Amino acid sequence: MSSKTLAMRKPFSIRLDFWHYVIIAAFILIGFFLIYPLFNIFVNSFWQDGKVSLENYQEFFTFKYYYSSLLNSIIVSTSATFFACCLGIPVAYAMSRFNIPFKGFFHILIILTLLSPPFIGAYSWILMLGNNGFITNLLANFGINIPSIYGLHGMIWVFTLQFYPHIYLYVSGALKTIDVSLEEASSSLGVSGFNRIRKVTLPLIFPTVSTGALMVFMASFADFGTPMLIGQGEKVLPILAYEQFISEMGSNPAMASTLSMILLTVTTIVLFTQRYVISKKTYTMSSLRPPKVIRLSRGKRILATLGVTSVVMLSIIPQATVITTSFLKTNGPVFVGGFSLDSYREVLYKVPQAIQNTFTYASIAIVIMVIAGLLLSYVVVRRKSKITSILDALIMIPYVIPGTVLGISLIIAFNKPPIELTGTWIILVIAYCVRKLPYTMRSSTAILHQIDKSVEEASISLGVPPMKTFFKTTAVLMIPGVISGAILSWVTTINELSSTIVLYYGATATITVSIYSEVFTSNFGTAAALASILSLTTIVSLIIITILSGKKDISI
Repeated sequence: MSSKTLAMRKPFSIRLDFWHYVIIAAFILIGFFLIYPLFNIFVNSFWQDGKVSLENYQEFFTFKYYYSSLLNSIIVSTSATFFACCLGIPVAYAMSRFNIPFKGFFHILIILTLLSPPFIGAYSWILMLGNNGFITNLLANFGINIPSIYGLHGMIWVFTLQFYPHIYLYVSGALKTIDVSLEEASSSLGVSGFNRIRKVTLPLIFPTVSTGALMVFMASFADFGTPMLIGQGEKVLPILAYEQFISEMGSNPAMASTLSMILLTVTTIVLFTQRYVISKKTYTMSSLRPPKVIRLSRGKRILATLGVTSVVMLSIIPQATVITTSFLKTNGPVFVGGFSLDSYREVLYKVPQAIQNTFTYASIAIVIMVIAGLLLSYVVVRRKSKITSILDALIMIPYVIPGTVLGISLIIAFNKPPIELTGTWIILVIAYCVRKLPYTMRSSTAILHQIDKSVEEASISLGVPPMKTFFKTTAVLMIPGVISGAILSWVTTINELSSTIVLYYGATATITVSIYSEVFTSNFGTAAALASILSLTTIVSLIIITILSGKKDISI
């Protein structure tokens, strides 16, 4: 038999290495736990009385009860984004450019504000500015009647103070790397002071500002806890979707799916609009001459410090209120004089399982995310191809998925055999992994980009196999950055409410669900104690991140 005949008969084969299996497994898991659930709610939104129909969408845009929730969501999110920019940009500029004292302390407080759940802020403002809030009552004694915190304006207030750190963090980073020669050139042309900031500095950092604004809009648009606590009849989309899905009068999964798809559509449109706008307004700078800190005169320094202090202190008030009230004596829903540990004793008696669940589920999720972050970031960065680019895009999809939507999609997908996960702790861990993996991935890819590829090449040239090189060299170098990102993901996971409130049942309740329940039953002391536990955990996590990163500042 000729060699040509043997060559023709030789079977075609593709040699798969470890990283090919990682990519295949990633596509399977993403398809099963993300694409499949989202496809289910998409199909469900067009399904009415056993047939395909546009009736759900027609009903949404016909009845004010439904479409007003979309208008409310847009009004609240847009307003919160605008006011967050009004706070975040000046604070970032002052902290980056001027010799303000206690910058590190202010920075930590701002990060703490961002990482605490918004609904805790809402609960704190209820204690202060609610119908029976102590500030409301204090002012009433002087004949001053102010509007309560309830309503759309209350949501905007809470979201602004909660999310302006997004703007601060992004703008601070941009201002530290901007090329100062551009500003100097504008000064030489007669443009100075505020005009220089408006005409030169802000346009240069516009892409960064828009990214921070996008984060604020997404977070406020998707939030569940704050509107639920202080909406008082003013519905927003996440609340309406939740109520349609879980209703005492009979759930309506089809309409809940429709609302979920509208939520997802709006966030996707906003994301692509922002990407399109910044693609037209992106500037390249050498950053060879970063700006120096300007030493202000004593009077101006005091004014700048007071401005920053007032914003930071105002935003940290909810944390201080929660911690203080957790030590106050209570008589039912009323705080009475004196301090005690009764609220903490009651927490340990009533909901010890919720505390255990929170840290257990978050820890399991983080272990999975760290392993996935290490492996997937490597294939995305080091083994670039069209396939890995698609994989990277799929991993980032949860950025635009509100927690309520994810929770509803997972229940619809896994509510019946052969895979019935509803009511188990597993579905909560899956939701946490899907929602928070993009954040761990971002920190993992960032650290991997900083590791010179020649380090791996040197190891391989010395006879160490590629796989052993990854686990013994690359992964070890990545660990500090990955762990820092994972701790931040862990903090946001233990504070997660919007997906948890949809997916939990009695035995799998977490701290956030328990706080939400305690507030609704007017057990404010135990709610404050549980919220303080979350705040303390957040503070400890920030300290750990600072130690691991070896930096004075923390970036997210």
